[in-house]
Amino acid sequence: MVEYQVIDLRGDLIAPATMTVEASSPEKAAEAALGICLVRSGARRDLKARVYWQTNGQPKNMVRLYSQVAEQRQR
Repeated sequence: MVEYQVIDLRGDLIAPATMTVEASSPEKAAEAALGICLVRSGARRDLKARVYWQTNGQPKNMVRLYSQVAEQRQR
């Protein structure tokens, strides 16, 4: 398992909360930290979290995660 840093962007805080979680994917880490299911694509207004991780000898990675729209949930 990889250690992920999940940054909660749901609020209006200037310094959002950061949580560290071990998970198998960025999406699973965000779900464990925030309790909501997020996806990698979406509109800017639906941005809910940024997730960072780094494996040994590699540069730091980041993905933006968005709330799901109703159409995506039905698939």
